[in-house]
Amino acid sequence: MQSSQTNLSALTSMEEKNVVSLGRKILTDEAAAIQSLANNLDERFYNAVNHILACKGNIIVIGIGKAGLIGQKIVATLASTGTPAHFVHPSEAIHGDLGRFNKNDTAVILSQSGETEEITRILPSIRNFNIPIIAITSSTQNTLAQFAEIVIPIGKIDEADSLKLAPSSSAAAILAIGDALAFVVSELRGFNFNDFAKFHPGGALGRKLSCVDDYIRNINQCRVAPQNETIREVFIKHSIAGRRSGAILITNESGNLVGIFTDSDLAKLFEKHNEYKLDSKIKDVMTTSPTTVISGTKMFDAIALMAKKRISELPVITNNGIPLGLIDITDVIEFIPESNSIWQQSSNQTENLKVA
Repeated sequence: MQSSQTNLSALTSMEEKNVVSLGRKILTDEAAAIQSLANNLDERFYNAVNHILACKGNIIVIGIGKAGLIGQKIVATLASTGTPAHFVHPSEAIHGDLGRFNKNDTAVILSQSGETEEITRILPSIRNFNIPIIAITSSTQNTLAQFAEIVIPIGKIDEADSLKLAPSSSAAAILAIGDALAFVVSELRGFNFNDFAKFHPGGALGRKLSCVDDYIRNINQCRVAPQNETIREVFIKHSIAGRRSGAILITNESGNLVGIFTDSDLAKLFEKHNEYKLDSKIKDVMTTSPTTVISGTKMFDAIALMAKKRISELPVITNNGIPLGLIDITDVIEFIPESNSIWQQSSNQTENLKVA
């Protein structure tokens, strides 16, 4: 208890700027380790990527301790970006989990020292499966490296903690290499937004990657009116119960969407003292050729388009121009674009969206 109180006293007596400075040093040290690794990346990384691309089975990632935890994260990244992968704990491997290996697999083994007992014990068994081993380790001179077809050496790295003992900078470097392998392979395979959506159906990310069809107000929940009715007739005849959108979808005789008329458009008539136009045909005052998206469009594309065009309602139509419903901004407020790359990429793609 005395030790805990002493540490607390030390913390309260240390100036805030010193604490922040210490935190910055640790982050800087870890970043420097990754930068050094990036500067020295060579053909061995290229060879590792080729092995993963050529793998007809699974990428089996092996590690123990901190390297094992990092290995599980690398597995998750590989799997979510289109490369089948799973994690095997080396201690479990010698008690039956070697049965997870087959001749079409590739092993990625993580160990800074390359001499960890649990790792070295299973290397002869993995070799018996005649599968390639990619080692991410400190050098080419340790036991793990001698068993590997490809070694990506991270070099001698000083850990970021004050004792220079706790896996920190080395762990960050191994994780960075795993991410680099996963993302390069993913890009070379042509993994795209649609593929990503298949593997991420849940959570906020899954919702962003879902289709507009999952969020539209169906046509029976929308106000739809023929183009030859007057504004007054439209508002009298086509009211709907419950919470309504602020837009009316205007169709022609064939049922195709030809325009949109919003509550804001109605307000503008009164603001400009054009009340007499209430008895004009709605086609004369509606917005013609409104911005639309086709059924099947991804939500992030649709919302990026709404943000770019500064519109609150976005009709969803078939390939033939028949309205299926609309996206109302009040239903998807959680998707409002943030300052991140996925929205930026989506915004860049909106020019290619098919519109009516």
